[in-house]
Amino acid sequence: MECTVSWTGATGARSGMGFLAETGSGHVLLMDGAPDAAKPDNGGQNLAPRPMETVLAGTGGCAAYDVVLILKRGRHDVRGCSVKLSAERADTDPKVFTKLHMHFQVTGRDIPPTAVERAVALSHEKYCSASAMLGKTAQITTSFDVQHS
Repeated sequence: MECTVSWTGATGARSGMGFLAETGSGHVLLMDGAPDAAKPDNGGQNLAPRPMETVLAGTGGCAAYDVVLILKRGRHDVRGCSVKLSAERADTDPKVFTKLHMHFQVTGRDIPPTAVERAVALSHEKYCSASAMLGKTAQITTSFDVQHS
């Protein structure tokens, strides 16, 4: 797997802290820092997610992917899945995630809560590479709701 991240501020009048990631699969992702009124060249322009927000989003995507795939493989009629992530970070550098909670909302037809519970657990304990990495510094908890459609 490869990715090239390039600073976008090098060509602008204001340097800023924007970055463009080009993934090995041919996609692009823009990231930016938070504005810093005291030191404008050290801050971003708030044009895109922060890099750590993309880490959080990637973790949610990884986990939701697992949950949907596990449920589909179990022949459950999954019609929707979302995960809301809430994270806390350390106060000092490096400001790693110290706590992470993932709440899954699964929608489908006649999906037993035990199947969702199992899918969430398998993602967390076995399959999700992103949460496995974050689990080295963060206490990770999960919860879920099932809505029938």
